[in-house]
Amino acid sequence: MIEFRLMKKNDAEQMAAIEEKTFAMPWTRKFFWEEFENENAVYIVGVVDEKIVAYAGAWISFEEAQVTNVAVDENFRNQKIGTKLFSKLIDEVKKRGATAITLEVRPSNVAAINLYEKFGLHSVGRRKKYYLDNNEDALIMWNTKI
Repeated sequence: MIEFRLMKKNDAEQMAAIEEKTFAMPWTRKFFWEEFENENAVYIVGVVDEKIVAYAGAWISFEEAQVTNVAVDENFRNQKIGTKLFSKLIDEVKKRGATAITLEVRPSNVAAINLYEKFGLHSVGRRKKYYLDNNEDALIMWNTKI
């Protein structure tokens, strides 16, 4: 059974391992350590049998939460973990005063777009050539009333 909790500093290594398998331009363990120290950042991890299998994070600036990353270990996908995780992240950013949430996502990442749309985010524009690994655009998604 999966449990969700706030990130601890020693979670960084496991988070970085999932990041490495998930993203073309992964964040490092050091970056996650720095995020843990950032008072404007919040990260939720999903844990199964003491192993991190998913995480999501956001930066909070005034009333806005900017989602930084959402990842689910490839062995735990298609089990609604991403949906539960994103819900927990929204709950946490709301507790910290956010009333709106935004993110960038690859147009080719249909599964992620579908997830975000379930939470009321919708595309409001594009950032041209946003992703440096292949120059893919990013969709800018917002929900201004979380």
